[in-house]
Amino acid sequence: MVCPFCTLPSERVLVSNSLAIVIRDAFPISPGHTLVIPRRHVGSFFDITAEERTAMLALVDEARSGLEMEFRPQGYNIGINDGAVAGQTVPHLHIHLIPRYTGDVPDPRGGIRWVLASKAKYWA
Repeated sequence: MVCPFCTLPSERVLVSNSLAIVIRDAFPISPGHTLVIPRRHVGSFFDITAEERTAMLALVDEARSGLEMEFRPQGYNIGINDGAVAGQTVPHLHIHLIPRYTGDVPDPRGGIRWVLASKAKYWA
């Protein structure tokens, strides 16, 4: 299988540095849904180097600045699906930077805890 992140056309890249790139998600769950991807093909966050981690997090900050100007979200979810059992469908590490907007869901409490819906509502 050809890795879709290793074969991205250059016009999809919004910003980059020597170790990572930023693109918009091809199947966004909110306006501006963005991915930060290491240039090196690596599957897990736990397998990247300290330099790659620093480069990726720097691009999370840079991507957020762009999202603030273009979309003006009221919040963000930032997440990584690491491994098939965690929902990773593309076996190339990527950080989701998901803009959130007032009213985009009826009750946003719990945020990423909803990946295990039966345990999400700890306040009930």
